[in-house]
Amino acid sequence: MESATVGLDEPGLENAAEELLARLAKMEVRGDPPGTATSSTITFDSVPVRPMRDLGNERALAWAEEVYGWIAGEPGIRFGTANLQWFEEERFYLNSAGANCFERLHRAFSAIVAVAVENGRSESYIDSEGRLGGQEVLDAITPEKTRSVCSIARSLLQTKAPPVGKMNVVLDPGTTGTFVHESFGHGTEADQFLRNRSYLQPLLGTVVGPETLTLVDDGSIPGAWGTLGFDDEGHPTQRTPLVENGRFVGALHDRSTAAALGAKPTGNARRSDFLSQEYVRMTNTLIEPRDWSFEELVEEARNGVVLERWLSGMEDPLGGRMQLKVRTGHLIENGKVTERTSSMVLSGSVLEFLREIRGIGEERYLELSAGTCGKGHGDLLPVGDGGTYLLSRAVVGPS
Repeated sequence: MESATVGLDEPGLENAAEELLARLAKMEVRGDPPGTATSSTITFDSVPVRPMRDLGNERALAWAEEVYGWIAGEPGIRFGTANLQWFEEERFYLNSAGANCFERLHRAFSAIVAVAVENGRSESYIDSEGRLGGQEVLDAITPEKTRSVCSIARSLLQTKAPPVGKMNVVLDPGTTGTFVHESFGHGTEADQFLRNRSYLQPLLGTVVGPETLTLVDDGSIPGAWGTLGFDDEGHPTQRTPLVENGRFVGALHDRSTAAALGAKPTGNARRSDFLSQEYVRMTNTLIEPRDWSFEELVEEARNGVVLERWLSGMEDPLGGRMQLKVRTGHLIENGKVTERTSSMVLSGSVLEFLREIRGIGEERYLELSAGTCGKGHGDLLPVGDGGTYLLSRAVVGPS
C-alpha cells in the first residue's frame, strides 16, 4: 500500500500519511509485504564540478548555435541539429525498518545530427554523449567530431545495400549494448519469470555461450547514464552477473520477486516517478570486455559485415528472437574492412547468436550508451547499455 506527495514539507507528508492510514483501514486482507525490508543508509551525490545549470540559457543557446554553425558550414549538408539536455533529480527513501537513503543525480546529454542531400536523396547521421555529470558532455562535441558526422552522412548517399543472409557479424560497442538490453536483459527481469513470460527462465543455471562471455547489469558504474545510488525500495545498486563465463547464473530482482523465487534483491526496483508503479528494471547492462583487438575480430570473421551506429532493437521475451537495426556498417572481405554499407537489420535466435560468439573486444573499446527504456504503460527511465566489439553470426539484410 502506497501514498504519494508532490512536496516534502510537513503538510504534504501529513496528508500522505493520513491517506495511507485511510487506505489501510479499508483493506479486507492484511499481511506482511513480501521479503525483508532494507535498512540501508545511503548518501549518493553526483553533482559535478561544472553543473549544466551554471551555463544559463544564454550560454547554452550560444553553444548550440556554435555547433550548428559547424554543421551548416560543411559542404553538402542541408540540415542539422545541435541538441543539449540536462536533468537534475533528488530522491529520498525512508521506511519503517530504518532505511534512510538520499541521492542527487545530474545527467547531461548532447547530440549532433547532420543531413546530407544530393539529387533528391537525403541521408542522416548522429553522434551523442550522455552520462552522469555536467558540462564535460559539451567538451565531447568538437569541430573534428562534427566534421566526421557530416562526412559519414555524405558518404551514406553513395553506399550500397548490405549483403543478405546468415553471415559473420562484428557489432560495434553501441550495437552490442542494444543486443544485450533488448534481446537478453528484458528476459532476465524476474517479474517476467513470475508471469511465465521469459524464454530464459527454464535455462537458469545452464550454459548459453562461450566461457569468454560475461554479461552483467551494474547500476554502480561511476558516471554511467543508468547509475543510481539505490533503487526505489532502498536497496543499493550493484554489479549483478546475469551470464558468467558462459553460464546463465542470475536474474534481476525487486523485493517481491526475490521473495517468490528464493533470491536476494539486486537493486533493480525502479519507477519512472512517484505516481508510477515499481517494476524490475535494468540500470546499466553490458557485455564485459575480453582480449581481442578490432583487427583480430575482423581477421577472424574473414567475410561478413561490421554493424555500426545502433538505431533500435526489438525484444521477444517469449520466443527468444531478436531484431536490431543499425544506421550503417562496412563490408568485411578477406579479413579486411572495405566498403561502407547502407542501413541494415540483424535478426535471428538470441541463443544461437550467443553460442556462436567467437570473440569479444578489449577494454579500450568499452562504451556505454545513454538511452531510455519503457515498461508497463511506457514508464520511461534512463538506462545505459554497451560493451565492446563482438564477433558472432546472424542473419543480415537491408532495413
